[in-house]
Amino acid sequence: MTRLSDVVTTALGTPPTDGNRIDLLRNGDEIFPSMLAAIDEAEESVDLLTFVYWTGDIARRMAAALSAAAHRGVAVRVLLDAIGASSMDEHLVDVMARAGADVRLFRPPLSRFRFRTIEHRTHRKVLVCDDKIGFTGGVGIAAEWEGDARGPDEWRDTHARVEGPAVASLRAAFIQNWSETEEVFLAEPSRPLPEPAGNVTVHVVHGQSSVVWSDVGYLFRVLVASAERRLRISTAYFSPDEEFLDLLVRAARRDVDIQILVPGPNIDKRVSLVASRSSYANLATSGVQIREFQPTMLHTKVITVDGETAVIGSANMNGRSMERDDEVSLVIHDAGLTARLDQDFDEDLERSEIVVAERWVDPPLHRVALDKVAAGVRRFL
Repeated sequence: MTRLSDVVTTALGTPPTDGNRIDLLRNGDEIFPSMLAAIDEAEESVDLLTFVYWTGDIARRMAAALSAAAHRGVAVRVLLDAIGASSMDEHLVDVMARAGADVRLFRPPLSRFRFRTIEHRTHRKVLVCDDKIGFTGGVGIAAEWEGDARGPDEWRDTHARVEGPAVASLRAAFIQNWSETEEVFLAEPSRPLPEPAGNVTVHVVHGQSSVVWSDVGYLFRVLVASAERRLRISTAYFSPDEEFLDLLVRAARRDVDIQILVPGPNIDKRVSLVASRSSYANLATSGVQIREFQPTMLHTKVITVDGETAVIGSANMNGRSMERDDEVSLVIHDAGLTARLDQDFDEDLERSEIVVAERWVDPPLHRVALDKVAAGVRRFL
């Protein structure tokens, strides 16, 4: 057990699992072949949960793989967030359904849920095959994630392939959302805990919509407050609340080396970039190094702490992920895997531009106005 493993256990009240194997996957060229292979090799069950299922070659290939699995008798369940997957080709849903896959939507706008509940989405990305192999991270099923982040049409992302006892917790993240689609609640049949497959210690943290912090939001705060030497954050959308920003400033003032990597000119949501930049002056003048990734949309959700613990999952560093949406994060307590993610971070830094503090101090009036707007909507982004 590492120091941070003990910290997370104490904070969340959930012990980690030992005996896991984690394979780190970088960008679509590595992520999608591994996911498709696991589906093709599945013999009993495939559970897929995703916020994003859009269009493109991978959308068709994923539907074909899931359909083929259903054809050969595998129990296939697909859960799509009704808002996040709203632009999906309906033909693909029909193809999977005709093959025998059970395809459902999470919280459709015209369902029985009230409006105040509709705004809370499942942002989780989970694939579990035969209850033995699991995947989670930031990648969606869409053309934007294909390739190797070589240009604006190939987004940068990180995913993890998991074997071992932690897979059961990934499956639970799927079941929590799937059970909401049942007309009558049905308890899932018990399954044996997956056999040990490696030597990695992992916490699996489920974030569920809340009026304040979810467990994922609390996890992020605990890690910032517990960092002693170095904290590295790579996130697609950076718009935390003032309390979280203050935690970062306090960590920097106690000499924690903090680096934050966010999207730059190729961000898919301009309002999120404005919200990010509204916090630059305070952070940069406090010693936090901020960089904007240049080649394409940065969609990774990765944190490393003190070279010993890493977080990979679906959650961004924003109000939606830390309070309003269902998320899932792997907290990996392994120096070797953390070093690999730090290496990826270093490579991403080489393709980014540093934010100079002076540029964001005493901003012009038009940017002051934008910052005020961003502050007003930050918690909804």
